[in-house]
Amino acid sequence: MEVINDFPYNVREIENVFIPMRDGKQLAARIWLPETSPESPFPALMEYIPYRKRDITRGRDASNHPYLAGHGYVCVRVDMRGSGDSDGVLTDEYTQQEQLDAVDAIEWIARQAWCDGNVGMMGISWGGFNSLQVAAKQPPALKAIISLCSSDDLYADNMHYMGGCLLGDNLSEATVMLAFNALPPDPLIVGDRWRGMWHERMEDSGLWIDKWLRHQRRDAYWTTSSVCENYDAIRCPVYAIGGWADGFTNTVFRLMEHLDVPRKGLIGPWGHKYPHQGIPGPAIGFLQEALRWWDYWLKGDDNGIMDEPMLRAWEQDSVPPDNAYEDRPGRWLTESEWPSSNLQEQCFVLSPYRLTPQTCSIGTSEPNVEPATMGLQSPLSVGLSAGKWCSYAATPDLPGDQREEDGGSLVFSTDALTESLNIFGTPSLELEVSSNQPQAMLAVRLSDVAPDGKATRVTYGLLNLTHRDSNAEPTPLEPHRTYRVTIEMNGIAQKFPAGHQLRLSISTSYWPLAWLPPKPAQVNMTFNQCVLKLPVRTADHHGDGLTHFGASQSAPPLEITHLAPSKHNWLLHQDLAAKGSTLEVINDQGCFRINDTGTEIHRCAREYYTTVGNDFTSARGETMTESSFQRDDWHTEVYTRTVLSCTETDFIIHAQMDAYEGQYRVFSKNWESTIPRDLL
Repeated sequence: MEVINDFPYNVREIENVFIPMRDGKQLAARIWLPETSPESPFPALMEYIPYRKRDITRGRDASNHPYLAGHGYVCVRVDMRGSGDSDGVLTDEYTQQEQLDAVDAIEWIARQAWCDGNVGMMGISWGGFNSLQVAAKQPPALKAIISLCSSDDLYADNMHYMGGCLLGDNLSEATVMLAFNALPPDPLIVGDRWRGMWHERMEDSGLWIDKWLRHQRRDAYWTTSSVCENYDAIRCPVYAIGGWADGFTNTVFRLMEHLDVPRKGLIGPWGHKYPHQGIPGPAIGFLQEALRWWDYWLKGDDNGIMDEPMLRAWEQDSVPPDNAYEDRPGRWLTESEWPSSNLQEQCFVLSPYRLTPQTCSIGTSEPNVEPATMGLQSPLSVGLSAGKWCSYAATPDLPGDQREEDGGSLVFSTDALTESLNIFGTPSLELEVSSNQPQAMLAVRLSDVAPDGKATRVTYGLLNLTHRDSNAEPTPLEPHRTYRVTIEMNGIAQKFPAGHQLRLSISTSYWPLAWLPPKPAQVNMTFNQCVLKLPVRTADHHGDGLTHFGASQSAPPLEITHLAPSKHNWLLHQDLAAKGSTLEVINDQGCFRINDTGTEIHRCAREYYTTVGNDFTSARGETMTESSFQRDDWHTEVYTRTVLSCTETDFIIHAQMDAYEGQYRVFSKNWESTIPRDLL
């Protein structure tokens, strides 16, 4: 990362201002302004998230916002209602109140003397989600957005459900927010009312996993804020960005296809990070790219960015499997439109243990020949090498060698490729299946198998078979009845070299990435026109490379003092006597002092995912967090614990929170709930 100290404009910071909302509440904001005469206002850029501008995101903010402000933009970093130093209580993700507050904040920003009336919105993850959602509200001053690592569909393509399956990230995300929502505002910003605000948050924010599990279908709870319900509501230009190791990349494809506004897409090899901090690399000069976008749409600089291809993506080369990569070798692809005319569908027909390339219109069974059938009931060990649904670069959180996983799966392989194969887009699999239970799931994985046998997962997909026709109206399976189903896999750009094999692996469990069905189910596959469909890119790669991405740049980093080291790890514990397996995820961020505020921060989270033998009701997830803030005589600590377990008919949640001020426990609360399983 190249640190830039000199910018076209000197930058002045305002540590905190309060932005009034229509109901009298106030949102706290930190502002970076280019220094110039009062007669020269600038466009403004808003980032609007619940992750605490004063401390937890202060490091990232220090890298991003002074850089953009130094190039002639007023950057406004806003704490959402109920977070950081803002008033109120945060009760859920992506609420209508959240979006209305953003509209009020944009209107306030546009009225300030330092703003020329043009506002952009940019954010990653939650900030990418609400950039899309607020754009759909069409505030007049909002002229363009950059949305990174976000989703247009809160049910079908989010961290809660995938293919109608409950994701393990549903629990970990709920844990993150339970901890965040229990953190106090800073007394130096809000004054003596900090303690009352803190206790109000802990009492009223609620247990979000309870909400999420009460909506196991794609109902109005999810669709109300899903912009895919009405793409036409977005009328401003959109730059959508994702990474192959992230969980939200499919959104970029859908936005390019369905939006009817000027738009661009960018997909790199990265996880859940801004691209100039991207891991796996190569990282790019994202802040320079963002400036080109903002200069075009907010300053009217015809810099040619909209003359460039609509979609750019990093095509990954073959690599050995690993749980962590510093870089993924490859090259940039460009497409002037999406869907692309450079893609052709290539089909591989399934037969016992084999994938055979054929014309997509041709079936596998000859006339009057009874198609073969194979059965499958996977052990619960399948999935322990799956990695995280969304990599946060808290490695090792990427999928490892798939050969152990393949031992509990049905496996179908091609012969060694005689020439390289390049895919770009979303593969899919069509199967004919039956089950001996009314509920079952399938996980499918596409892997790159090297000549030495090592298998690297390229992409994957999940399907709760009760959701085979609809996420809104799932229906039980009739045991032993045959159904034709389609399983969509995540989008990818990947080169399979000559001499390698494609491998398709199918399992009936994928724990703990996805929660288990209520009972073991045997799923039978009938090889009657079962086909893997791949989007093969036929364009000549010569000239696809783009050269204008510079090296990663940022403003000077936040000055901190490290007080205790961080630790990230994934540990697999197996008890052979008790036949138990536990996956432990450690995310200890250590302890550090922010030098300019004097605040010392410690945060740590641990997750445990356990099963015993082949008992599907033994599935259990437990998460624990510790959060500490200390400065002079101000010292607060918050501890949370959440346990999700199940029976065949119910999910069972237990959660607890304890908060300390100094040495005294000042708050304690327990939650218990039992929620019926709804074909899940």
